[in-house]
Amino acid sequence: MDASAIFADANRCHIPFGEMNASTISPPIELDAIDRQIIAELQVDGRMTNVELARRAGISAPPCLRRVRRLEELGIIRGYHAEVDAALLGWSLNFYALIGLDSQKGSVLEAFEAQVGAWPETRECHMIRGGGDFLVRLVARDAAHQNILTRRLTDSAHVVRVQTLQTIHTSRDLAGVPI
Repeated sequence: MDASAIFADANRCHIPFGEMNASTISPPIELDAIDRQIIAELQVDGRMTNVELARRAGISAPPCLRRVRRLEELGIIRGYHAEVDAALLGWSLNFYALIGLDSQKGSVLEAFEAQVGAWPETRECHMIRGGGDFLVRLVARDAAHQNILTRRLTDSAHVVRVQTLQTIHTSRDLAGVPI
């Protein structure tokens, strides 16, 4: 699997390790007040009609649709998703794993990321600094399933440390960013 395929999935870290430097971080795209209003409204309700979005943004529907398409083309709007109740679907446990590897070579980092990125239980994967190499958020059906996932992590090549942190209660979980 080549690097572009590894990093194509949005649930995985999206900058190839060999390409991480200051030039890969582009400055924020300049947006006007209407673009910001469109983004803010879509973060709250991505299913609203274009007519309703246009009304809330204070413009007519055709330019609103053009702006949304532009925001999608720029990569600011990356997709639309349903927020589901994981517990009602049988995923009662949400936990984080702090992973330490024995090497920070690009090939080792990429291989680990590809491995956990292929697991359906992996919901987020972040390369981190300070205290570990990766922070991974996983879901599990029950404690036995969490133990299986933890074992898969600890048995993975190059993994030298796994610390799991199970969530007890989530008081805030917002998608998007402040606009």
